[in-house]
Amino acid sequence: QVQLVESGGGLVQAGGSHRLSCAASGIDFKIDAMGWYRRAPGKERELVAHIFSGGATSFADSVRGRFTISGDNAKNTVDLQMNSLKPEDTGVYYCIMRRGLTTYWGQGTQVTVSS
Repeated sequence: QVQLVESGGGLVQAGGSHRLSCAASGIDFKIDAMGWYRRAPGKERELVAHIFSGGATSFADSVRGRFTISGDNAKNTVDLQMNSLKPEDTGVYYCIMRRGLTTYWGQGTQVTVSS
């Protein structure tokens, strides 16, 4: 059974930095992509960042230049480094790992950015 567990959520001041980590267990196949989504209060869940098995990355316009993503395919871990945080970055952050059409989700971790 595949399980993804996020860690690192918490309360951060605006302008600060914070790092989220995600580790997967139960994966014995190649992952095509890893990433992070978030759900802000009252909003739909949105993509934050992806990293693909070849190393290419993509970011939401709202976080590009402030967030970086790194992944380790051998360990099935993915991290999200968040810099210059803004109150609008507040939300529940979900880790994902994808193989083909199947996406595995973590349970989410809360990040709150105070102004």
